Amino acid sequence: MDKRDLSTIFRDRLRTLLQRSGANQSAFASAVGIDRSALSQLLSGASTRLPRAETLLNIASEHKVSLDWLLGLSQDEGLTGEIRESLEIEEAAGGFDRTLLATWHAEAAGTKIRYVPAGFPDLLRTDALIEYEAGISNKSREAQLGETQYRIDYSRRPETDMEVCMPRHTLEIFARGLGIWDRFPPEARAEQLDHMARLLDDLYPSFRLYLYDGRMRYSIPYTIFGSLRAAIYVGDMYLVLNAIQPVRTLTRHFDNLIRAADVNAHEAASFTASLSRL
Repeated sequence: MDKRDLSTIFRDRLRTLLQRSGANQSAFASAVGIDRSALSQLLSGASTRLPRAETLLNIASEHKVSLDWLLGLSQDEGLTGEIRESLEIEEAAGGFDRTLLATWHAEAAGTKIRYVPAGFPDLLRTDALIEYEAGISNKSREAQLGETQYRIDYSRRPETDMEVCMPRHTLEIFARGLGIWDRFPPEARAEQLDHMARLLDDLYPSFRLYLYDGRMRYSIPYTIFGSLRAAIYVGDMYLVLNAIQPVRTLTRHFDNLIRAADVNAHEAASFTASLSRL
């Protein structure tokens, strides 16, 4: 790992421990055996230097976290001494509020979440669309309703910063009742698009939707949680990437999708509303 990356992760996690402790900087520094000026320097980011091994051990011991977590080698705080695998497979189980996906969203609060959906973004779907799609798949209607409400509530939090990027033609195909939506009634499609437009307007700028030309670009569905984790959706499973480099590669891919967008976030609500009149 690059020394600058290591220093940034350590600084972020040190700030987390300071905030969690409820102590002021002087008390926090004293508890781990350093003076306040040294702590201020570590938190400032003015240098990429890490503290001495003794100080790192004191911080980890005092706050009951592992060195692996403190240095960004693991996502797990526990004192297990294990380094988490860079690639994991997790089941995409029902009951969103009880899944790892919800946990990852909670852990990423205050950082940017980047999301490429497999179809309609979950929080923008009406009950009618959820019911219809549940009828043509093996997904639980109740689980999807719970996921939709959770995501709406999450997007209304003041610390939320979420960007979503999807192909423009997904909305255009839906508006015309083609593909899997050929039996979804026209009035329900219009209601869905109007509902989506209202939410996009209501949640902006915490939630920003970008639409790109799917004939020019392609993307698998995935979510990036801050800078340390990404989950690639593969049907009933998620491939979870915990290593910094592949997360950064996916982040660059997402940023390129946004650069290629021909409907930007401030235009998404009006564009979606216009499709309801097709």
